[in-house]
Amino acid sequence: MTATNDDDGLGWHYRGNERPPFAIEPGPGQESVWDYPRPPVLVACDRRIEVRLGARVIASTRAAFRILETAGAPTYYLPPEAVDFDALIAVDAQSFCEWKGIARYWDVTDGKRRVARAAWSYPDAGDRFAAIAGCIAFYCDRLDCRIDGVRAFPQPGGFYGGWVTPDVVGPFKGEPGTRDW
Repeated sequence: MTATNDDDGLGWHYRGNERPPFAIEPGPGQESVWDYPRPPVLVACDRRIEVRLGARVIASTRAAFRILETAGAPTYYLPPEAVDFDALIAVDAQSFCEWKGIARYWDVTDGKRRVARAAWSYPDAGDRFAAIAGCIAFYCDRLDCRIDGVRAFPQPGGFYGGWVTPDVVGPFKGEPGTRDW
């Protein structure tokens, strides 16, 4: 991608296939979110993905999907057979993604506490993302989410569901100064 600082006051705009000058250079075994495409892509993931609330395992799989999009940390979608649906409570909330369609939200419980809107899914994901229809994604700021045993941290910004781990570098959309990305 080639970055330009336009005089319109809106900040940086990207085009091409080179990382912008402010992107962190990935080290060995790392990937840059600035090498992810837009529009986003769906990629199979065979790493161990585990989600817990306290001692309760909410989901665990080696058959997840990652959605990769420029400037965003990967978002993980776990297949329904990997999810303990007894721990999910559907809530009356939804949002819209231009790529995936209408999302529905879930509270997550371990039987003692209930974490509001800690998960979401796309029941009727759009064509390019049909493989994630019925899969569940989790916010790692509300739950203990791990990849191959390594704790994931939330993508900055509060809304985004990306998981930041040591093998992914940014900067990430949602950090201060990224509003116009």
